[in-house]
Amino acid sequence: MLTGTALLCALAVAPATTFAAMSRERADAVTSALNRGQADETLQLLDVALKEDPNDAQALNLQCRVFYAEERWDDAIAACSRAVQIDGKNSSYHMWLGRAYGGKAQHVALITAYKLAKLIRVEFEAAANLDPKNGEALSDLGEFYAEAPGLVGGGSDKAEAVAKQLDGFAPVRAFELRAQIAEGNKDYVTAEKLLRAKISASHSSAQSWMDLGSFYLRRELWDDMLGSVETGAGADHDHGPPLADGAATLVKARREPKLAIAWMRAYLASDALSEEAPAFAVHARLGTLLNQQGDPNGAQKEFAAARALAKDYAGLQAAERAAQLRTEGKRAEGALGR
Repeated sequence: MLTGTALLCALAVAPATTFAAMSRERADAVTSALNRGQADETLQLLDVALKEDPNDAQALNLQCRVFYAEERWDDAIAACSRAVQIDGKNSSYHMWLGRAYGGKAQHVALITAYKLAKLIRVEFEAAANLDPKNGEALSDLGEFYAEAPGLVGGGSDKAEAVAKQLDGFAPVRAFELRAQIAEGNKDYVTAEKLLRAKISASHSSAQSWMDLGSFYLRRELWDDMLGSVETGAGADHDHGPPLADGAATLVKARREPKLAIAWMRAYLASDALSEEAPAFAVHARLGTLLNQQGDPNGAQKEFAAARALAKDYAGLQAAERAAQLRTEGKRAEGALGR
């Protein structure tokens, strides 16, 4: 349902409530492991917390976020649902449950996706109502309204109303949402203007340039796309998630593979690893690209690095299968050539 661009994940643990039993020390350790992309370690820490208190809503929400990153949609929904059942007044918990439903909706049949869309809307609306200043939740709700058909509660008018809410405290998010609305209405000139206004409002942030690059990717404006992501890379002095995002754009565009490889490696070597761009997912993407570039040994090293962090990552299984099929195809071509 939601794209990687729209999904600007929270880096901090949700504020402690009377329902959260984890100590500050344990919560910090879990968040640190999560941001480093150490999914297996994070789940182990959370298992300990949940054995001590099965009703620890904070631990359940964090468990959901790990499952979400691993694309284990049913597990994510189960954990987030439990967190919401325990602490139904936490805006962030509802937001993450909506995101989990959204992740699953992208991988099921259309009729099932429509059913899930109603659940997504309910959770995002709950998150926005519980905390009208939760910019992430409002952005998710606005994107849902902008993309979903009226049959399941979507609509440009509803999305614009959310943008007006964001105007008051998160103007960068408001520009982004209005750009999504314009693009959905095929008003590409306005969408581009709004994305450039977002760049100005964000003081030329790296992520804003990457988002403009993603827009040009969808429009197949290759030179503009490359110029935008290169500018974003130059602005990302920490080599953080925007750099990984720019590499993903190049991969989707099938342009500048060497540059994409360099950016992914720079991100993975940085001190700016984040939940926004899970390290295991970047390792798997890098492995896929290396295999496509004729470096199967390098690819296997990246797949192994991903597995060491998140052995159950669904995306890794798909990447390894694709690499195996490509290798077998090359062998078959070679045999025919002889």
